[in-house]
Amino acid sequence: MAEFDVDLFVIGGGSGGVRAARIAAGYGAQVMIAEEYRMGGTCVIRGCVPKKLFVLGSHVHQEIEDAAGFGWSIPSATFDWPTLVANKDKEIARLEGIYTTNVEKSGAQVVKARAAIEDAHTISLSNGRTVRANTILIATGSTPNHGPAIPGIEHVISSNEAFHLPELPKRIVIQGGGYIALEFAGIFAGLGSDVTVIYRGDNILRGFDEDVRAHLRAEMEKQGINILTRCTVNKVDKVERHGREFTTHLSNGSSIASDLVMFAIGRHPNVAGLGLEKVGVALNQRNGGISVDGWSRTSVPNIYAIGDVTHRINLTPVAIREGHAFADTVFGKRPVQVDHATIPTAVFSQPEVGTVGLTEAEARAQFSHVDIYKADFRPIKSTMSGRNTRVLMKLVVDGTSDRVVGCHVVGDAAAEIIQAVAIAVKMKATKADFDSTFALHPTAAEELVTMRTPTARYVREAAAE
Repeated sequence: MAEFDVDLFVIGGGSGGVRAARIAAGYGAQVMIAEEYRMGGTCVIRGCVPKKLFVLGSHVHQEIEDAAGFGWSIPSATFDWPTLVANKDKEIARLEGIYTTNVEKSGAQVVKARAAIEDAHTISLSNGRTVRANTILIATGSTPNHGPAIPGIEHVISSNEAFHLPELPKRIVIQGGGYIALEFAGIFAGLGSDVTVIYRGDNILRGFDEDVRAHLRAEMEKQGINILTRCTVNKVDKVERHGREFTTHLSNGSSIASDLVMFAIGRHPNVAGLGLEKVGVALNQRNGGISVDGWSRTSVPNIYAIGDVTHRINLTPVAIREGHAFADTVFGKRPVQVDHATIPTAVFSQPEVGTVGLTEAEARAQFSHVDIYKADFRPIKSTMSGRNTRVLMKLVVDGTSDRVVGCHVVGDAAAEIIQAVAIAVKMKATKADFDSTFALHPTAAEELVTMRTPTARYVREAAAE
């Protein structure tokens, strides 16, 4: 009798787990992957993909308004929320089927059940089955965090529920200042809701470049989104006499009436109920994720973890890269470590944010000489449509080596632009390389290769002897 039933058991059928399973199976490993809900994980089922579909849907209203400046007379348009939700569900179901099919085509076996670890090599499934595995990979992702249990927390929804609302709220309060909160603020505002954003910090998008934070906030407020900072939600009351209405009480003493209250204040790793404590898999005391080394190995040598459950960098492409590297290392005998530096990222807010590399503050802390190149302008479309919106382009340069160490864009197609620029930043391109690249005219992105004069230069004084 064989000591193990499978070479690899993957817990979690999201993007990272699926990639690891497919690559490992491609190397000839016998692989089983368990998913208790739906294949595709957060990104496909309740995250990036449905959110982007909603973002695209909410853009249509602005496109209709802008059309008049280009000579189009469009009759009064109507929007049907249930149609958007239903069509989104069809697309998600299609993608889920593709994920499942691709895993099975690779030779891996999919099990629709919840998995828990009994010992270093034993997994128990909710269908009553027990499986012995030589290697275990945990890829269970993360889930929305509601924060402290304030009075009325039961009335609050998360991003999960936002994808399945029976009707579009006329008024919504969103607590949170990160990318999820701001993306949903743009979605609901674009579809016609009155939106208020509540954030405890001094400004939205903590951790992003300060110019990006200020620019995006100004643009969102132009669209009528009310952003209240330096306060939090203390209590949510349901107002029975008005049907589905809530009163949100804030720490600054004010209150807001709305039809819906949503919290998007972060996510925490899905580590509960996995049996980690039974086998001694250590958690990171700082962030609550599974603690791993540079090879994604946990404190138990044959158990690995990737993606959001490690709470390193919670992005789908990062989980995929980690899953691929794990499979290459363990089953392909090609040791690969993931480089978590210079990861491009986007916020599908309205306007969109794309960024790669260091912020200005990070660069000034790291380098003695920093040059900043910045452009803030009305895009050509707005000059015709009459829309009062501006684009931000910013390059952060190491003044000593001339290397571009950061690029930040706020405006239409910012994510598409940054994906290409990320290649240059990863390759350590210099500002001279950018300058010698021909501009593609007329585009907004040409500003990235035509900015010749620094808007600011910083020289850090040497520490006193």
